[in-house]
Amino acid sequence: MTDQATDAGSQTPILEIDKLSISFFTRLREIPAVMDFSCTIMPGEAVGLVGESGCGKSTVALGVMQDLGVNGRIVGGSIKFRGRDMTQMTQEELRQIRGSQIAMIYQEPMASLNPAMRIGDQLAEVPMLHENMDKAAAMALARQLVADVRLPDPDRILRSYPHQLSGGQQQRIVIAMALMSKPALLILDEPTTALDVTVEAGIVELVKDLGRKYGTSMLFISHNLGLILETCDRICVMYSGEAVETGSVEQVFDHMRHPYTQALFRSIPLPGANKNSRPLVAIPGNFPLPHERPTGCNFGPRCDYFVGGLCDRGDIPMIAVPGEARHDSRCLRFDQIDWTAPPKAAVTTEKTPIGEVVLRMEDVRKYYHTSAGLFGAGGAGQVVKANESLSFDAREGETLAIVGESGCGKSTFAKVLMGLETATSGQILLYDQSIEDTPVEKRKTDTVSSVQMVFQNPFDTLNPSMTVGRQIIRALEIFGEGKTDAERRERMLQLLDLVKLPRAFAERMPRQLSGGQKQRVGIARAFAGGARIVVADEPVSALDVSVQAAVTQLLMDIQRENGTTLLFISHDLGIVRYLSDRVMVMYLGHVVELGDTDQVFNPPYHPYTEALLSAVPIADTHIQKRKIVLEGDIPSAVNPPPGCPFQTRCRWKSQVPGNLCETEMPPLKDLPGGHRIKCHLSASQLDSMQPVFSTVTAAE
Repeated sequence: MTDQATDAGSQTPILEIDKLSISFFTRLREIPAVMDFSCTIMPGEAVGLVGESGCGKSTVALGVMQDLGVNGRIVGGSIKFRGRDMTQMTQEELRQIRGSQIAMIYQEPMASLNPAMRIGDQLAEVPMLHENMDKAAAMALARQLVADVRLPDPDRILRSYPHQLSGGQQQRIVIAMALMSKPALLILDEPTTALDVTVEAGIVELVKDLGRKYGTSMLFISHNLGLILETCDRICVMYSGEAVETGSVEQVFDHMRHPYTQALFRSIPLPGANKNSRPLVAIPGNFPLPHERPTGCNFGPRCDYFVGGLCDRGDIPMIAVPGEARHDSRCLRFDQIDWTAPPKAAVTTEKTPIGEVVLRMEDVRKYYHTSAGLFGAGGAGQVVKANESLSFDAREGETLAIVGESGCGKSTFAKVLMGLETATSGQILLYDQSIEDTPVEKRKTDTVSSVQMVFQNPFDTLNPSMTVGRQIIRALEIFGEGKTDAERRERMLQLLDLVKLPRAFAERMPRQLSGGQKQRVGIARAFAGGARIVVADEPVSALDVSVQAAVTQLLMDIQRENGTTLLFISHDLGIVRYLSDRVMVMYLGHVVELGDTDQVFNPPYHPYTEALLSAVPIADTHIQKRKIVLEGDIPSAVNPPPGCPFQTRCRWKSQVPGNLCETEMPPLKDLPGGHRIKCHLSASQLDSMQPVFSTVTAAE
């Protein structure tokens, strides 16, 4: 009988964390990272751990692995694995458990793979080390696991080095490695954050299937509530080092009983949210630093229901919610709150008027020529077709979202527009001025200042040795704004007002700012020259959901005030549905669908759009979704497939007569209302498509 079967039969918890406290010790002070944390995982159960960055999720995971480094220390409580207290184990006992009975999958797959070893050798090493398995048996097991994680051609994969695999394939190998010894507990720390939404959907489905197959219990750490809904049985919500609510997924999603949980849900774009009529509500204030936590409830200073003299009186315990088994809340007032009341802070606004066309792209192509020989010497060159026949326009005051997987050409198009690259062919008209073959260093100052960019990672876009104010003033100097230093300083302070940062932040260094605050500085700098068009390249993907809501609202406020045209590049279709007026879907350099948001999010779809929508995790138990998991990766832009670029992954291809999809590029069909789809499917076939999303009623 296996260990998993024994656990399931006895119903002994796989993992039992009781009143765990973890601190990190510096020369100055003790920094409590996790306090009074309790969580139980039963055999075969998947528990989700959610919360903002810095709340202690990963510290809990490292505590379970007993891998807290030199400065980290468990200062209270216990961690029991199969009834044994891990805090009392010797290093030798821990080594026997790690990797064999408890395995961990990290966010960045390459951090777990040895770049100098073939995949097969790395996988085989696990059972050879933990179970003394011979090499031949270990390689056979490795091949079986590679097939289990749905990688094509397992023998080729086993012979490959990590750099020869895509990000999604690398993550599947890391999952296979974690499962090589059939662990009882699998810890997943943001395992899909760096992956495309379609790859993420495949990984999530894979993890669920393997959990069922091997009877593995899981601790799934994520900031994505939609993923937790799709993968987990139970959920634990963390805030500032503490568990604030625990329960089944249905209990917490449908009957939340902590103000922080409610605030999290109000800051994510669920179906029905609208930037004008039902805007997101950002959580006010900032996340407390570990040594600056308030007395009493940690969430108190940001809570709508805070009562002085009660909520700030002393430590608040977890309290059982009456009538709901294993549902607990760290709130003294949860039974006095009207959880069905609409948010007070939701302020509706008028739709931004859409003006004249300010940007037009006509049949724009961008090719890169590479040399085949070593260091560019000898051999025939290759052509990378990054963008193929891009044609669209953007209007004043409009938000046009550009979506698609990594490698589809989104960022290349942005570089060409910004002048960081020049187009191979076609025309780009900015206010009727052709700019397609003019690099940024040769563009006029007013052209450069009118088209600006907000980048994905706010940490990399600011100079760490310059104050915030000086960085904005430097942009004003470059754009020729202001005649004197005093005028430029006043304009800098106005820009801080624009992005809702205190003027005192002008004297701060970037290291003194949070991620969301840094992104606001990046936005202020983008508007320093009076930008009319802003290219936002994944501007909120590196931010917590509550900060996402605030930054998204800021962009919308600035757009309404200035009539800015926003080109919003994103893989997050939830945010796209919430804030965009029109959506352009790209695949392998082509525009495959273009229309207003309602058109793109409802049938008829391009088959690729349909698969993209199906991959979106939605944090709503009342939404039912058709599952369409794409097999394979985007083909190489060096060697694109003949015919339709999507035909190698399309589930509709068999319904097109002959081999049209494999031989001919489909036309861009014009549907009613300006909706365009690049597909060989007939009008009647497109009309027969069913919605990806449907609402489940209470009776169902």
